[in-house]
Amino acid sequence: MTLARLTALAGLAAVLTALRAEAYELNAWPMFVLQKDPSGQTQSWTGAGPLLFSGPAPAPDAGTARGFRPLYVRVTGDGSVKTDILYPLFFFRKYPDSYKWSIFQLINGEGVDAGSTVDGGPTDRHFDIWPFYFSHETGDAADSYHALLPIYGTIKYRLGYDRLSWVLFPLYVESFKKGTNTTYTPWPFVRVMSGAQNGLAVWPLFGATSGPGPVRHFYCLWPLIWNNVVEPKPDAPETDAPGTEFGFLPFYTREKSPGVISENYLWPFFGYTERTIPYRYSERRYFWPFLLQGRGDDRVLNRWGPFYTYSNTKGTDSRWIVWPLWHRRTWVDADIAQSKTQFFYFVYWSLDQTSVSRPSLAPAYKRHFWPLVSIWDNGAGSRQLQFPSPLEVFFTDNPDIRETWTPLFSIYRYDRQPSGETRHSLLWSAVTWRRGAAEGLEEFHIGPLLGMRREPSGTAWTILGFDLGPKVDKGKQPSH
Repeated sequence: MTLARLTALAGLAAVLTALRAEAYELNAWPMFVLQKDPSGQTQSWTGAGPLLFSGPAPAPDAGTARGFRPLYVRVTGDGSVKTDILYPLFFFRKYPDSYKWSIFQLINGEGVDAGSTVDGGPTDRHFDIWPFYFSHETGDAADSYHALLPIYGTIKYRLGYDRLSWVLFPLYVESFKKGTNTTYTPWPFVRVMSGAQNGLAVWPLFGATSGPGPVRHFYCLWPLIWNNVVEPKPDAPETDAPGTEFGFLPFYTREKSPGVISENYLWPFFGYTERTIPYRYSERRYFWPFLLQGRGDDRVLNRWGPFYTYSNTKGTDSRWIVWPLWHRRTWVDADIAQSKTQFFYFVYWSLDQTSVSRPSLAPAYKRHFWPLVSIWDNGAGSRQLQFPSPLEVFFTDNPDIRETWTPLFSIYRYDRQPSGETRHSLLWSAVTWRRGAAEGLEEFHIGPLLGMRREPSGTAWTILGFDLGPKVDKGKQPSH
């Protein structure tokens, strides 16, 4: 795997502009700025500074993006259409056989596209107004529902439940999950359970349930006293007996299962954990969460919080110094060695990638010096710098924010292509300077006031749109 392909994982080249060798520019800023290819076809353009635009979509999207930032952005390609209006206020996604839309993640709709059901295919539509109205239409009563909170309703296979019903919530609530029916009258104070589990609870005074099998749960004066028999952990051998949990806060807690025991004294300050299966691990806690020591088959933990913390779990190495000021994390993902460094989470943020099998390849990286500068380099010749950059560090993997909002802050931008072509842009392309891959190719613009294009065959100048000096003899007009 080359470093050029690593960019899809890290998003390092997500906002690089697609400029081709010997392309040229028409600059009539602020009305419009066009990037043209050698044949004269428009590759991309902007108008009214960064507001109006059309051009290649940012990675990982493919296709064309156009719109009027930040009010309207539309991205088309690969059979999909993405439409944003003041993103994230509203977005609409149209896929080949489905759709999805949302208003600020509170009013949401999604389902199978109507065109894919004309041949008798299934109907599947969700519509929610959080947290008041929920609906699902499939044409099958077993899966369809309409529910209005807090008045009346039933939802199915949502929120982690097989079924969840209510009448005048919280006066009456009924849930069904993993074979257990639970009734609250009212929620969360009085609870009755039947089915796989059976029991009664009057929260927070006491609660007791049993099943399935040997599992038991009991609490008194929640959360001070509890005594449970629990199912074996997912990683425990199938023949192992269930575990136990006991607590009398704040004096003592204990969790025990085959091969594992964990105890705390004066919870949560002092305690230990001893594990022998499915891996060996031993941990000591003193004045938790400040002082911890842990050793195991594939993990190490040393914490002297908040001054220094080091951990290594299954090859993922993490160090904190004066938490939360400085943090470095290194790990390997397939053939990619990655290292992330942060100062106060976002003030400085850096991600570096190298090839494990081919260490001679140039590294890929991105850096954020918030809110001043963001730098991207894909290790294969593509590079970008932007000033200022107040949003990228918070939305490193969000192409919608990148397309809608990031260009509005791009007072200065530098792009370099694998071909060697470079472009500087100041004040949203009011001033641009481009050097092409061909020897001697250079282009400079101050809006429509002054333009220069130099090639080996000659130099062309424009002032206020008028050509001055010799023209370039290459069968195409110089930019103006």
